[in-house]
Amino acid sequence: MMTFEEHAPEGRAGEAFAEQGVVMLDGPNGVAVSLTPDAAEATARNLHAAAQEARRQRSNDG
Repeated sequence: MMTFEEHAPEGRAGEAFAEQGVVMLDGPNGVAVSLTPDAAEATARNLHAAAQEARRQRSNDG
């Protein structure tokens, strides 16, 4: 299992689009996910909350 130190976080954003009622997310390094609209909205909320927390952590570390 890779540790955080062995794999730097990705700096590029994924691309999301809708196709036939499904949300598709294409991320860096070949990551691809298909989600229902409800799952996509929940994922967006979770990502937003995690990004805010990560920013707080970075500002507290500096």
